[in-house]
Amino acid sequence: MTLAKAELLSVDIESMMELLLALGLGLGLAAACGFRVFLPLFFVGIAARTGYMDLPVSFEWVNSNLALACLGVATVCEILGYYIPWFDNLLDTVATPAAAVAGSVMMMGMTGDMAPLLKWALGIIAGGGSATVIQLGTAALRGGSSVSTGGIANPLVSTSETVASGGMVLLAVFVPVLVGIVAIASIVFAILLLRKMIGRRTQLRHSEA
Repeated sequence: MTLAKAELLSVDIESMMELLLALGLGLGLAAACGFRVFLPLFFVGIAARTGYMDLPVSFEWVNSNLALACLGVATVCEILGYYIPWFDNLLDTVATPAAAVAGSVMMMGMTGDMAPLLKWALGIIAGGGSATVIQLGTAALRGGSSVSTGGIANPLVSTSETVASGGMVLLAVFVPVLVGIVAIASIVFAILLLRKMIGRRTQLRHSEA
């Protein structure tokens, strides 16, 4: 193998690794939006502002003063809203489409150098899809908690979601190679939880019939 071919191969491998890392980051941060809509965007903006994360040029708006102020207020309101009895379940109906949008934005933001068509496809399918699946899973878990405990355990569920969302962002910042794996595991867990909840409802309907 000539020196020129070896250098070309090295560049190709490096480009592929950068692409995989960007996809993993996008998927992980999108999944974090499924737990909390605004917290991941806010944390990413803070990380970029403090120099802990480099963002594509098209996504640098997230660390602007206006964006950080709006996302900070939205994050606090969202977190506190999930501690209000029964309002937390109502909030899930709004959070589901919002999580899909936030997940799409996050994925497209982290893959900013890709071709527009591919970036949009990944954003909507992978980013929005993963955030939606996780959000539906957490909503189902909260709904089950509301029925079985009368809402007493809901604050624990809400706290776990906030910790999971923040933890995934921190993982993306400090150990980015792992966040994609954690995201996939979270998505699989959410799907299994949804299947279990749907199965229980089906059994109840059959027993009542």
